[in-house]
Amino acid sequence: MIKDKLENAKIYFGISENLKNGFEWLMSQDLENINPQKYCIDGDKIYANVQEYQTKNDAKYEAHRKYIDIQYVVKGSERVGVADRKLCTDTAVDITPYNESSDIEFFDCSGEDEWQRLNAGEFLVLFPNDAHKPSINPENKLNSIVKKVVVKVSVDE
Repeated sequence: MIKDKLENAKIYFGISENLKNGFEWLMSQDLENINPQKYCIDGDKIYANVQEYQTKNDAKYEAHRKYIDIQYVVKGSERVGVADRKLCTDTAVDITPYNESSDIEFFDCSGEDEWQRLNAGEFLVLFPNDAHKPSINPENKLNSIVKKVVVKVSVDE
């Protein structure tokens, strides 16, 4: 997991070409005025989902196998729980097993999690080993509206 501000994204360009291209797309958009929808950046290798939603009190942990997430908050703030995927289990009755077409699985995590507050202008890079629970109310406040861009970056170059 990496947390930083978009203005510092160039620091992370060397991790992978796909990650670099995802950050470059983010930095080239008018994010304040971008419409909520899916944007194709480079076929199935890189795409973005722009979302507007109300934060919630709790969520299940999720993880991805084929994509890295760049989760960037445009407006509002939220908390994101992050835990090591190895400490999670997918055996609970109400947990969804891995879905290859949507590249998502949900977990209960028994290990220690780390909470990150994500404010407007900040991003989290979440790798396949980072189970995460996004969209949580910041500091137990009432639900608030968040506009977020999630850039999905293929781990395969």
